[in-house]
Amino acid sequence: MFANNDKAVILLSGGLDSATTLAIAKEMSFQCHALSFDYGQRHRFELESAAKVAGAMNADHRIVRLDLSAAGGFGHSALTDDIAVPKEHSDSGIPVTYVPARNTIFLSIALGYAEVIGAFDIFIGVNAIDYSGYPDCRPEFVEAFERMANLATAAAVEGKGRFRIHAPLIHLTKAGIIARGLELGVDYSLTHSCYDPSPQGEACGRCDSCRLRLAGFASAGVKDPTRYQP
Repeated sequence: MFANNDKAVILLSGGLDSATTLAIAKEMSFQCHALSFDYGQRHRFELESAAKVAGAMNADHRIVRLDLSAAGGFGHSALTDDIAVPKEHSDSGIPVTYVPARNTIFLSIALGYAEVIGAFDIFIGVNAIDYSGYPDCRPEFVEAFERMANLATAAAVEGKGRFRIHAPLIHLTKAGIIARGLELGVDYSLTHSCYDPSPQGEACGRCDSCRLRLAGFASAGVKDPTRYQP
């Protein structure tokens, strides 16, 4: 840990990856400003989890409302449209749970917010090992966005600071992420990962996100505290 009085913006979905990322930013002594997005996703239970995680870590928390569903002109994703969430793993390319340009949109809003509050550090919990194959979770994407951020903002062009996009989980396995979070005291019972939960918020246990989560906890030798459907 090092002394740091700077502000940071953290993308907080309410899942285990973003919760761990927030804990890492907090360990680095950043003043944490967490952003969550209500973008028309079917798994909106994650927003309740995000609020609980932010509260547990004493982070400022804001929910930004967007519409990335078909009604808003985007869509074409099982997370926002009337498309079934796959319950079996497939290696046939980018899955239908990919939301077009989602991380680009979220990081762009985080960048604007960071510039307004005088922050130059943005944290995102993307992972390039145990993930679903989304193109906006790769190191190349994070590096490219950072370059763009330092070209497209008045704060950077005027020399007030350099924006840094932190992706501290990008080369970790899911088990490694969980182990790191437990070291930092993350309460994973507050998190929610399922893409297709029951009306009561119980995880399905079969979607990509659930399977990756379950496998991660199993590999870490820790019981997953999530509530699953019978």
